[in-house]
Amino acid sequence: MSHVGVPRGTVRKRRSLALLTAGVLTIPALAGCSSDSEETSRAVPQDIAPAARDRVADGSTVNWAVDAMPTTLNAFQADADSATTKITGALLPTLFPMDAAGHPKLNPDYLESAKIIEREPKQVVLYKLNQQAVWSDGREIGAPDFVAQWRALSGKDSAFWTARNAGYERIEKIERGSDDLQVRVTFAKPYADWRSLFSPLYPKEITGSPDTFNDGARTALKNTAGPFQLKGVDKAKGTVTLVRSPRWWGEKAKLGSLVFRVVAPKDRTKALADGTVHVTDIDAATADRIALALRDGSGGQPLTHGPGADLTPAAALRSWALAHGSDEKQAEIAQAAREANRKAVVAYGAEQKALRGYAVRKSLEPAYTQLALNGESGPLADDRVRRAVARALDRQELAETVLKPLGLPAKPLGSHLALAGQPGYKDGSGALGDQNTKEAQALLADAGWTQGGAAEKPKDTKAGSEAEKKDAEKKDAEKKEGEEGTEKAGTTEKSEKSEKSEKADKADKAGKADADEKKTDKTEAEEKAEEKADKDTDADKDADKADRAAAGSDESAASRAEGLYIVGQDDKPGAGPARSAATHVLAPSRDAAAQSIALLRQAGAVSGDSAAAKVTAQDKQPGGAAGAYAPVGTAAPAPASVKGPLGKDGKTLTLRFVLPSGPGSQSLRGVGDRIAAMLEKIGIGTEITKVPDESYFKDHIASGDYDLALYSWPATAYPATDGRPIYAKPEPATDGSLLVEQNYTRVGTDHIDQLFDQAVAELDEKASRELMKQADARIWAAAGSIPLFQRPQLVAVDKKLSNVGAFGFAAPRYQDIGFTDRQAAGSPADRKK
Repeated sequence: MSHVGVPRGTVRKRRSLALLTAGVLTIPALAGCSSDSEETSRAVPQDIAPAARDRVADGSTVNWAVDAMPTTLNAFQADADSATTKITGALLPTLFPMDAAGHPKLNPDYLESAKIIEREPKQVVLYKLNQQAVWSDGREIGAPDFVAQWRALSGKDSAFWTARNAGYERIEKIERGSDDLQVRVTFAKPYADWRSLFSPLYPKEITGSPDTFNDGARTALKNTAGPFQLKGVDKAKGTVTLVRSPRWWGEKAKLGSLVFRVVAPKDRTKALADGTVHVTDIDAATADRIALALRDGSGGQPLTHGPGADLTPAAALRSWALAHGSDEKQAEIAQAAREANRKAVVAYGAEQKALRGYAVRKSLEPAYTQLALNGESGPLADDRVRRAVARALDRQELAETVLKPLGLPAKPLGSHLALAGQPGYKDGSGALGDQNTKEAQALLADAGWTQGGAAEKPKDTKAGSEAEKKDAEKKDAEKKEGEEGTEKAGTTEKSEKSEKSEKADKADKAGKADADEKKTDKTEAEEKAEEKADKDTDADKDADKADRAAAGSDESAASRAEGLYIVGQDDKPGAGPARSAATHVLAPSRDAAAQSIALLRQAGAVSGDSAAAKVTAQDKQPGGAAGAYAPVGTAAPAPASVKGPLGKDGKTLTLRFVLPSGPGSQSLRGVGDRIAAMLEKIGIGTEITKVPDESYFKDHIASGDYDLALYSWPATAYPATDGRPIYAKPEPATDGSLLVEQNYTRVGTDHIDQLFDQAVAELDEKASRELMKQADARIWAAAGSIPLFQRPQLVAVDKKLSNVGAFGFAAPRYQDIGFTDRQAAGSPADRKK
C-alpha cells in the first residue's frame, strides 16, 4: 500500500520505514489482565499464492509498482526509502532475513553458520560463509567486505554520510578466521542484536571510501551478490530494471527481468487495467473494484456500480426528454452529458473487465498504527491528561473500523516492541488499563480540568506564575499608553469603572456587593476578549506553564524519573501532605481508588517488578487509595455525558489533531474522526487540522507541531536496537531545544532507557525479551504512544503469478517469483491481448 508523508531517513534507523499512514494506514481488547508468560498469539499468514519452483515458468518480466524513484541505492543513507529496500533486497546479501513469524533466520545462500563462540572476556561471533558466495565480478565475499562496512558505519569517521551506526560502534575488531571463508567479529561491549549487522552487505568497493559510499552507490551498484543484478535506472521513464544474475550460485531466478516502475497510488487502478503493472500495493477502494470485477464475472449483465449506476428511471427519462426536446440549446447540453456518461460507462466497464485478471492478496503488514501524543508542552505535558486520552479510546472499535471490512482479524495491538505472532510478543496494555470513561474523567479532574474551568479566572497564587506575568505586562502596557497620552474608549471606560468601584466601597453591603459583581463581569469580559485574540499554540503553552506553576513544580529528575503519575500516589512533585484537615472533593473516590490499586498491581505484574505489584496499607485505607482525591477546590467530575470541553484557569481543553489531507488518506481521517468523538465524550475538544501529505511528517510530526497525530512504525526483529531511539527520553541541546532522535512524542523516562540498554547487552535471548516486556509496560504507562492496530496489507497481483503478494513479516524470495502459466510469461501488453 502507499505511504503518506514517509519520513526519509528512518529506513536504516529502523530497517524499514516510519510510515505515515493513509488509506493503507500505514491484537483481545486489553485491560489489566496480562499474563506473566509469553503469549502464544499467531501472526496472520502471508498470502502469496505459493507454488513449487518446478511449477513456475522460466523466463518472463514482472512490473512492480513503487511510490517513487529511489533517491539512493545506499540503504544506510538518510534518504533511503521503501523502493531502496525492495531493490537492494534482490541485489545484495541479507544474512538474517525475517521469516513468516517475524524472527531473524540464517540465510543459507550466504552463510553456513553464524554463532557466538565466546562470551568472556568479550563477545566473539564467528561467521562461516557459503564457499560459493561471490560478488558479480567473481570475487569471493569475505572478511574485507565486513571490515570495510564496519569502518564506514562505526561512526568514527564523519566523512561517511550514514543514517545510523547502531551495533557497529560496539565492534572492537574484525579478523579473518582460519581461512578466507571465516570472519571473526570481536565486540568491545556485548551486543544482543548482532544478527542485525551486515544486512544488506555492500562490497568493499562501495564501503571502502567516503566518495563511493556517499555518491557512488546512490544511482548505481556495479558489484552485487543476489539473484538479480542492476541493468539500469531510467528516471525519465520512472523505472529501475533488474535482470537475472549469471554469477548467482543459488537457485536460479525464475524471472528473466524485474522492473520496479513508479506509479502514483491514485493511478494504480488504471495501471492495473492497462496492464502496465503486475504487482502493486493498493488501497481499500481499489480492492473493492477488483472484488466487484470478480463478482460480476462475464455474465454480460449491466453493471450495478460505476458511472451512471445511481441514475434513477425518472432522471433517465428526464435526460432523454431534454436531449430530444424542442429547446435546441438544452438538447445540445443534455446530449453532450449523455455522450460523456456513455463513454465513462464504457471505459469503466473495460477497466472492470481487465481487473478480473487480478487477485487481491491480503495479510497484516509488519507495521502498526499508533496515536501519538505530543508531551513536550500544553495539556499533554501532564501525564494524567495523556492517560485520560488513552483511557477514552475504544481501541477494539478503531481496529474493527479499518480491518473488519477487509476480512482481516480486527484486534488492537498490545505491544510497542513486537507484533502478534513474533517471539517475545506480550500484551502490555494492562500497565495503562482498558477503556473506561469514568476513570478518564477522574484523571482529568485530578489534573484540574473541570466543567466551567474555561470561565474561571486564572489562579495567581504562585509568585512568578504565567498568569501573574501576563497581568503585570498588561498593567505596564496600560501605564505606558497613559503616559503617551493615548486615550482609548476601553481605557476611559476602565477609569470610570474604577471610580465607581471606589465609591461603592464606601456604600452599604448591598451596594458593595453590586459594585463587586460589576467589576467581576468586566474582568471576565476582558479575559474573553484576550483569549479570543491569542493564538492556539500560545494558549497551549501558557496553560502548560500555568499548570506547572500552580502545582508548585520545580520537578527534580528523581521525583519524575518514571515520567508517570498514577492516581493513588500522593508523592507527586509539589503536592502537600497525603491528608490534610481541609475538605477534599471526591474525584470520585470509589472509581479512582479502584483504578489506583489496579494500576499499581498491573504495572508490577506486566513489568515483572514485584515491589510495584504490592498494594500498601495506605492504598487500602478507608475511603479509597491516597491520591484518589482532587486538589482542594477542584470541582467534582462531570457526569458520564459531558457536554462541551472541560477547562482550567480560563482555558478550554482543546487538542490540535493533525491529519494528512491527501486522497489516499480517507481511512486515516476516518480513524481520526472516531478518536475525536471518543475524546469529546470525556470533555476533550479536538481541532482537526488537515495538512498536505508531503509536509505531514517533516513540518508537523518531526517538528512537534501537533498535539495528536496518527502515524506508523514498522516491525523489527531487534527491538532493543531499533526501539530505543523511538522511545528514548529527549535530552536538552545546547541551544535549548530537545534532542528527540525518533521519539516524536517527546515522552520518555530514564527507566525506559535503562531497560533498553540492559536488553541490548543481554546475550541470553530469553532474558533480553523479558527486559523488553518490562520496557513496553513502562512505555504504555507513560502514555505518549498508544498502539491501535496492525496495518492491513493489500496487494493486487496478476492471478497467474505465484510466490508474490502480501508477504507479512517475511522477506520476499525474489528468485521464486514467476508465472505458473507459461502463456502468461510475457509483457503486460501481451497479456491484454
